[in-house]
Amino acid sequence: MLKYQNILVFIDPTQESQPAFDRAATIAQKEQGAKITLFLCCYDLSYEMTSLSSAEERQAMQNIVIKENREWLLALAQPYQEKGLNIDCQVHWHNRPFQAAIIEVLKNKHDLVIKSTHQHSKLSAILFTPTDWNLLRKCPVPVLLVKNHEWPENGNILCAIDCKSIQDEDHHKLNIQILSEAKAMAEMIDANIHIVNAFPSPPMNIMLELPEFDPINYEDGLKKFHQKTLNEYAESHQILAPRTHLRQGLPEDVISDIANEIDAELVILGSVGRSGLSATLLGHTAEQVIDSLNCDLLALKPEGFISPIKL
Repeated sequence: MLKYQNILVFIDPTQESQPAFDRAATIAQKEQGAKITLFLCCYDLSYEMTSLSSAEERQAMQNIVIKENREWLLALAQPYQEKGLNIDCQVHWHNRPFQAAIIEVLKNKHDLVIKSTHQHSKLSAILFTPTDWNLLRKCPVPVLLVKNHEWPENGNILCAIDCKSIQDEDHHKLNIQILSEAKAMAEMIDANIHIVNAFPSPPMNIMLELPEFDPINYEDGLKKFHQKTLNEYAESHQILAPRTHLRQGLPEDVISDIANEIDAELVILGSVGRSGLSATLLGHTAEQVIDSLNCDLLALKPEGFISPIKL
């Protein structure tokens, strides 16, 4: 059975190159029989606000824009179609690209969304939620965010798991899901699997409030617990000891450091969707690690996740 049968590629009309499309083609060539849908969302507020035009005239103008973009997509797809790839093109008029993409996913049962990404400003990383982050939070299927890092043969995939939560059944299932996904991807693209976990420093408030608190013993016990749990995950998925990485620090820093050290072509982690002020201001590991990675990021939703976007 194919790992991915129905891939949605989010096309960015502002970019000349389309690394997301290239990555989808690589996967489809290895997964013979997979279908690719090129998805482009266009919108121009001025077309909606002009009071000099009737509704029919505004619709006609929108249709012209949609037609032009569809023709561009068809031209983009043609070289790949000539190589035998099954490619469809979809252009939608919508003022929220991420929402239009998720509706397309739900409607046509896509099993993977691929989108190219680029560095965001530090301000937007703190305050705003670009399309990438909304897809990470709300898309019900895996989201692959692509950078211009190649996928060489015998490359490295890095799985980021959370060892502190093995007692938490939901987190444990997500860890297993990440490792299973990595195994399938490694077989598809002929890669090695690495596994990483970050453990925290002793909490400063306890050190200040409890003079008898021994941070060295605390840290040593914490490290041993995380190492034991990490080893259990690695052994159960046949991951060699030299490819297991435990380091103290914030997960987003540790993940990007290890990914750079092993020159990972792909990082796989879990993305738990959140909403409200905490999501806007804080983000989560998947969001915080995007800009510090020099490789692709595959974000998985936990089993049973239901998107807030409805048909």
